[in-house]
Amino acid sequence: MCKYLSFLFLLTFSFYASAQNSYTLKGKVLNINNQLPLESATVYITTVKDSTVLEYTLTDKNGDFNFAVKKNEKPVFLKVTYMGFETFTEEQKDLTANKDFNNIYLSESINTLNEVTVKGEAPPIRVKNDTIEYNASLFKVRPDANVELLLKQLPGLEIDSDGKITANGKEVTQVLVNGKPFFDRDGAMALKNLPADIINKIQVSDFKTKKEEYSKDQAASDNASINLTIDEDKNKGYFGKFLGGYGTDDRYESSFLVNFFKKNRKISILGSSNNINAQGFSQDEVFDNMGGGRNNPGAVSRGQANGITTSNLFGFNYSDELFKDFETNVSYDFRDTQTENINKSNSTNFRPDGNFNTVSESTTNNNNTSNRANVELEYKISPSMRLFVAPRFNTSQSDNRSESNSSTTNIDNNELTNDSRSISANKNESNTFSNSINFNKSFEKKARNLSVVFNNSNSNSNANNLVESETRFYTRNDSIIRNQNVRNNGINDSYSAEIEFTEPVTDSIRFRVGVEYNFQNSITDNKTFDGSNGNYTDLNDLQTTYISSKQNSIAPKAGFRIQKNNLTFDVNSSTSIVQFDNNFKYLGESTDLNRKHILPSASAQIRYRVDRSKFFTTRYNYNVSLPSANQLLLENLSNPLDTIVGNPNLLPRETHSANINYRNFDFRTRSGYNLYINSNYTNNDVISSVFYNDDNSRRSSYQNVSGIYNISGGGNWNKSIKQESNLLRYGLGINGNYSFTKGLIDGTLYGAKSIGISPRVYLNYDYGEFFTIAPSYNFSYNETTYDISSLNARSNVVHRINLQTTSYWPNNWIWGNDFGYTYNSINQEFYLWNTSLSYTFLDKAFIAKVKVYDVLNQNQSITRNISTTSVSDNENTVLRRYAMFSLTYKIQNFAGKAPGRNRNMEGMDRGQRPEGFGGGRPGGPMD
Repeated sequence: MCKYLSFLFLLTFSFYASAQNSYTLKGKVLNINNQLPLESATVYITTVKDSTVLEYTLTDKNGDFNFAVKKNEKPVFLKVTYMGFETFTEEQKDLTANKDFNNIYLSESINTLNEVTVKGEAPPIRVKNDTIEYNASLFKVRPDANVELLLKQLPGLEIDSDGKITANGKEVTQVLVNGKPFFDRDGAMALKNLPADIINKIQVSDFKTKKEEYSKDQAASDNASINLTIDEDKNKGYFGKFLGGYGTDDRYESSFLVNFFKKNRKISILGSSNNINAQGFSQDEVFDNMGGGRNNPGAVSRGQANGITTSNLFGFNYSDELFKDFETNVSYDFRDTQTENINKSNSTNFRPDGNFNTVSESTTNNNNTSNRANVELEYKISPSMRLFVAPRFNTSQSDNRSESNSSTTNIDNNELTNDSRSISANKNESNTFSNSINFNKSFEKKARNLSVVFNNSNSNSNANNLVESETRFYTRNDSIIRNQNVRNNGINDSYSAEIEFTEPVTDSIRFRVGVEYNFQNSITDNKTFDGSNGNYTDLNDLQTTYISSKQNSIAPKAGFRIQKNNLTFDVNSSTSIVQFDNNFKYLGESTDLNRKHILPSASAQIRYRVDRSKFFTTRYNYNVSLPSANQLLLENLSNPLDTIVGNPNLLPRETHSANINYRNFDFRTRSGYNLYINSNYTNNDVISSVFYNDDNSRRSSYQNVSGIYNISGGGNWNKSIKQESNLLRYGLGINGNYSFTKGLIDGTLYGAKSIGISPRVYLNYDYGEFFTIAPSYNFSYNETTYDISSLNARSNVVHRINLQTTSYWPNNWIWGNDFGYTYNSINQEFYLWNTSLSYTFLDKAFIAKVKVYDVLNQNQSITRNISTTSVSDNENTVLRRYAMFSLTYKIQNFAGKAPGRNRNMEGMDRGQRPEGFGGGRPGGPMD
């Protein structure tokens, strides 16, 4: 405890001492013509000698600014910039006292449309309508930093431990490089692997679909997009990184990434191979591919596979302007993974007349191979017409083997009712082709627009599964033995075409009309053969099924938008007229289920911008969806413990959803928060209806129930403080949910109420380029209660405490630690400590590193899943302690730039940087 108090004292004293050596500058920025305040004008201080930015801020909605600057006895400039206005500049002899500049007037620029950019004069932040543009060169990071570290220095941007990015409260769903995807639009490859020092601008804007982008329409979603622009002098050359490592228990990792840039042409090639659970090309600057097994509470929620995975990856990305106004982007990747896992499960299953317990264990070995190619072609046919075509191809093969056993016992009398064992070998192959075509025509009249969108997806799959199983029922003294070959062939095709026309009635009102056609066709042909010793010739009629389903629909659409000042109001509606045809063949009989449906849908959205930093959004959606053909007709007898029969009388599901979101980020104080509430209400929801036999085998079907609802809400708040070399970022968040669902067992309908709450608090402190310390705490509590007395409430509590530290001293050395403690109320408590030590040499071209995963050898994986009908605890295989040595080699050569030098640090040694930057790791004076 004394150590923590001492650290907090030193931290507080450091900030206090820095504050004593700083002064406050304030004032108001006005339009000289109408005397109105200018919101989000950039106010900053630069040195007279070399225009180095010392500090900056943005004006609030009243045009006021107020910020602290460090004492400076040399001449400086106060500069104020605003889009469309002349830059205001005033020289100050020094900064040795507080100063009030009172009113500062800006004049509108005479040459706004042909704005001339003076190199070195760009402000650190510029607001252009709905786009926030950051000048990357003024946010300092260490010479070897990637783009992810650069983004962490920008005010308003947050990257959590899951890699999720938020920009001013909006989730970032797209990251582009010079307007094009770098492998994938999610940006994971770009953030981890592009060096920060090649980036010129970071542009944050609302995420738009191609349809919205071409029509110059306002974004309908509440997500954000980031575009990284590359410096002109860095856009010609190459850079890359090669890594190889080997460790104890035959653990290894290797990867390479090479990039060639030449103006519009960009070529990237990558490869990766490891057996430490890194299933893609994701690297951490300190721990490399160890990121797949860090102290990360979001690993399970992101779908990380259980077990230990050996992964191989190869891919390339090609982007170019083949000829004038015709741009292309092509990417390809090959993936091969082998995952070994042992799963142990303990489940309590609910029955109104007495619960029963199932204990099972399975050993699996899954091999998966895939080839994926994505192409994007964009052609500007004329200034008013654009065409975008994006075909995608994907093939995959899998070879999965498993051995499992289970036993079921009545809890009341501890009576064994059934047990089973099985061995299976499954081979599957699938092929998918999809395509998206967007055509847009704009007209001379502003906002008049015609768009045509076509999408298709075509896939086919075939599987061959060999199964040997024995299931014993003790209450009836019976057993079922199977030795079978199950062959499954599937086809899924879907096509959609939409045409929409937008007509402005006034400057603030526009109407949309359109029509959409959809066609879907799916076929599942399942044949089961009995036999032995590799000879399977006897068709098992009871386990052989054929089902086909077709949907033809046409949906007229209409909507309108009112956009006035800071308010946007959208209403959209459509009505789908659906022909739903299904056919089921079983035991020599053919059953047809053909129906016509009219499915309405509607949505409304209000977006209100209080000012440039405060946004309010509320949405409502109503839709009706059809049950699947399997839920309507399929009869499945493949599992002796669970027979499934469809229900042809199911009704369409009706869903109402609404949400409210409020965001506020103040660039002036570098703090912000986000609040949200989401809700869903469902009528005619489809749930499983289960009837148990005395031996606890069951027969399942489907039923409609109404009154299902869910409410969730929460928020987060964050703030950053910069004082000389001290950079402090901290925040807190909380999420909660309440849901009501229903279960149907043995003809008894009951309700289940679930509540959950998960607060989080975190802090990140950087001291120049010397060290970083980042503690965090996560807590989650989940409880489900039932409205029948025979079922007891179920709950789970999880505490996670994490401390990450990174030291960059002495020169060329980096020591990282990731220490976590996890407590889970289902008998799980462990520490996970990862550490690494690296040394750079030969002009920082080589990095030698030693790292140890799970130093204390305590890693575990136990999870609890609480549902309406059961509670299940699962334990899976995890990586345990290993040590590894790795060597990394970096290459970098750009036109006009010597290899191995950081653009921000050229001509400056560590002790010769301009005053005010305080260090290149991890942040400069702006955050």
